[in-house]
Amino acid sequence: MGLLDFLRGSDAPASARQEPRIHAEAGIASPADEFQSGGPWVTFPTGGPSRSGVLVNERTTLSLPAVMQAVRILSGVFAMVPLHYCSHDGTGTHRLIDDPLYQLMNGRPNDAQSRFAFREILMSDLLMAGNFYAYVSRDAFMRPIALTRLDPFGVTPLQSFDRASGQSMFYDATLPDGSSGRFAARDIWQVAGMSRNGLQGLNPIAYMKEAFGESIATAAYVQNYWRNNGQPPVILSSDNKIPPAERQAIKQDWKSLYSGPANAGEPAVLAQGLKATYMPMNNKDGQLVETRTMQVLDIARAWGVPPHLIFELSKATFGNIEQQSLEFVIYHLGPHFSRVADSAMHAFASGSNVFMHDPSDLLKGGFLDRAQGIAALRNAGVMKTDEARSNFDLNPVGGSVGNTLWQPVNMGVAGQQAATTTPGN
Repeated sequence: MGLLDFLRGSDAPASARQEPRIHAEAGIASPADEFQSGGPWVTFPTGGPSRSGVLVNERTTLSLPAVMQAVRILSGVFAMVPLHYCSHDGTGTHRLIDDPLYQLMNGRPNDAQSRFAFREILMSDLLMAGNFYAYVSRDAFMRPIALTRLDPFGVTPLQSFDRASGQSMFYDATLPDGSSGRFAARDIWQVAGMSRNGLQGLNPIAYMKEAFGESIATAAYVQNYWRNNGQPPVILSSDNKIPPAERQAIKQDWKSLYSGPANAGEPAVLAQGLKATYMPMNNKDGQLVETRTMQVLDIARAWGVPPHLIFELSKATFGNIEQQSLEFVIYHLGPHFSRVADSAMHAFASGSNVFMHDPSDLLKGGFLDRAQGIAALRNAGVMKTDEARSNFDLNPVGGSVGNTLWQPVNMGVAGQQAATTTPGN
């Protein structure tokens, strides 16, 4: 025991940093294949199918149109918004456009992907797996020069705790070349989704397996219904005694002759005294349409997407769509913007520099509202002419005309006498 340990009153040995063994191994299967059987998610009880009897994994969940659209709209809109690297000083916030970190996030993250593609897969991993991981390639001066996305199911985040320095992270990861090992936090960039331990995001598909299972099972029911000619179940009965083997043959003959859309309208010829009795079954009475609508709303809740953005318009009035779109940026995308920007700042930013998303293009609203708002700022002396023109992607005027702030002549500083003008000036 060292002197500092003695003074702290610690009973722990001096070498308190204990790291777990390596978990990651090369050749981990895709999450769509290994989700139900465990895979690397050995700590989460996902064994077996959902209670509806269907398999729930990434592939089957994405087969639902509402899920595909929800992930597409969230990841696509997120990828549209630039992530600026900025510095703060007494004169305001300045974008560090010439800094390599700015180019890394807004130009070329790696040789294989564009900025949009990289940021789209980042958000898709957060939505489908709960975590995004990227391997950080660095130059000889330890500056990040490339980000390579890693399979989120091929990375295991681990922690180490020291009473003096606190908590630190390291990762067991499988790289795209098939090699695996243990990496320090500087080598792996992690963006964790909503978390219960602050270290690893929750997997939405795993935790909402039953809700997704209901939607998948309902879709399978509709597919089976139409595959069987859209007819309710039929009972074939006879007053004659029919052996079990012959009953099975009759059943198979009936299915092969009269089920499926290709056999729709085919006349049935019954022998051996058979009678066909259709079961009283009505999808309208069973509220199939209402059930599917509610399942779409559940998916919208799961991903945090306003229903109208995934084309659920049964209750839409179109009187507040603009307000809902504003809420989508603030309440649904806003946390994702902050999560990614803060994670990038924690991993890469130097000094007091920060990463900031700029969603201003998403908040512009209609043309008339934008024009009236910018005109008010221009006339009040808050915005210059060239600044106003840039909001409509117009070329600057330049000179004193474009870079002069107007001052309303009918206003002045409180407590001071208003300036007078002489005729002719």
